[in-house]
Amino acid sequence: MINQEIKSPPTESNIPYIILITSVAAFGGFLFGYDTAVIAGAIGYLQIKFNLSPLMVGWAASSAIWGCVLGAMSAGYLSDRFGRRAVLLGTAVLFAVPAYGSAIANDLTTFIIMRLLGGIGVGAASMLCPMYISEIAPSNIRGRLVTFYQLAIVLGINIIYVINLKISQAGDEAWNIEYGWRYMLGSEVIPAIVFFVLLFFVPESPRWLAAKSREGKAMKILEKINGKKVSLEIFAEISESLKNEKGSLSDLLDIKLRKPLVIGVVLALFSQITGINAIIYYAPEIFKSIGFGAESAFTQTIIIGLVNMIFTLVAVWLIDITGRKSLLIWGVAGMVICLFATGICFHFHFDQGPWLLIFILGYIASFAISLGPIPWVLMSEIFPTKIRGMAMSLATLVLWIGVVAITQLTPIFLETLGGAVTFWIFMINSIIILVFTIKMIPETKGKTLEEIEKTW
Repeated sequence: MINQEIKSPPTESNIPYIILITSVAAFGGFLFGYDTAVIAGAIGYLQIKFNLSPLMVGWAASSAIWGCVLGAMSAGYLSDRFGRRAVLLGTAVLFAVPAYGSAIANDLTTFIIMRLLGGIGVGAASMLCPMYISEIAPSNIRGRLVTFYQLAIVLGINIIYVINLKISQAGDEAWNIEYGWRYMLGSEVIPAIVFFVLLFFVPESPRWLAAKSREGKAMKILEKINGKKVSLEIFAEISESLKNEKGSLSDLLDIKLRKPLVIGVVLALFSQITGINAIIYYAPEIFKSIGFGAESAFTQTIIIGLVNMIFTLVAVWLIDITGRKSLLIWGVAGMVICLFATGICFHFHFDQGPWLLIFILGYIASFAISLGPIPWVLMSEIFPTKIRGMAMSLATLVLWIGVVAITQLTPIFLETLGGAVTFWIFMINSIIILVFTIKMIPETKGKTLEEIEKTW
């Protein structure tokens, strides 16, 4: 329950085993962040290598995200049929093989196909990893364990920023155009293989096994995680919850559930179209376009990643103290101010001093405490149990569509409209979600899931 204080895990819990399981699943989040951000270092060299127009730059950068849409659409069905761990093993393969394929590509078509395939793995992992953790973790420490996944995504982004910088320093621009971007993309093969191997050391989800009437295996896993004393109680809770999760697609259209569905979908969409991936994917190119050298641009991108990590941790600390709605309001308000100021810097060419970087970092910090983590928290709380899986699948699908739109359109906006107008468009979107938050989103802090469901 949301309003229960966090207690110590049961004395019989196998804490080292629980940490192992969580760390392996969270490693999928690390690869998620790694894969989606690796393109930030490579895209500029790819543009020169393949002589890409702004439209094709967007297509090269967003091709993996189209794969994410397919992965998010199919992961729920595949994991329900074949099991969580089996599909996670498939995502590890889809991280490794396309990473190698995109690194050795000698034409744009091959590169796009490889990135699409890799994106399927990313999209599937974006749903499966946190779901697997929540299904395997003891209920009284589940929140903290699922948080590992969110932090792993940010860590993956930060690590690849550093790797991109080191690779870019290994040669001159001509070397990077021919080889550097290949090493950046190919570097993902190593952690993907590690993820694949580690998955053999974790069990299948006991919840999935129970749903497939494999009670004996489910009980063995529960006993190994929680000890014999509480396993029967947990198994009884799983069995009871499975009885209540028989919602149909038509339930999504129930007028009583329209408001939470709208809230979830709008939050998912606006968490992306307020510009975060324009920064994550294109930061080096944005900084280079206003006169920074390649090495300086990569360094500033690393600073962006560190700020993202620090303020994600701040969000984890504050979300149960200040509440979801108030933290969202303050964070989005900060985004509006920083996006407006960033546009001013571009418009009046205030790009030689520290101001542009300061306002971009302010935007990242504001996002990291609001539209970064809070949509996922609210989506896990506001949907009734019987439609939670389907509703979150729909919201996740919309989220990835938003990622596609921003990734595809950002280079075109920067080329045709300029930096000022581009960031002011993101500011307008931020104002829209700020008003929506104030008018439509309830505060869920301290309420049980049943209390939230009754409000609809």
